[in-house]
Amino acid sequence: MEKVTAVRTMKQEIEERRAEESDAQMASQSGLFRMRATVSGMVQGVGFRYFTIIAAQRLNITGWVRNMRDGNVQLEAQGSQQALFAMYERLSVGPRWSRVEHVATECIPVRHGEHEFRVLRDE
Repeated sequence: MEKVTAVRTMKQEIEERRAEESDAQMASQSGLFRMRATVSGMVQGVGFRYFTIIAAQRLNITGWVRNMRDGNVQLEAQGSQQALFAMYERLSVGPRWSRVEHVATECIPVRHGEHEFRVLRDE
């Protein structure tokens, strides 16, 4: 019974990887990429989310931004590779009253059908 479960699990894992690879291939063909970023430092109470929305609109990026309980700001941004690089640069500087200490990013699968950049409720 354990072998059957292990084989079934392995099969599911392979299928999931194929689906992810397919999504990544479709995304690169469409020119879209998506990143998750966590910005740390003095980034809450200084207009960081508003700053992020303005930057996203100017760069034609979709996604979302929210404050985290730990004092960080988290966002997911989707757009061209060039737009995401520009967004990263802007996040690294932040708005006038912020003090960005670190921006951690990771690539994540593209979400199709997203049309705007918005603020989510705080986590």
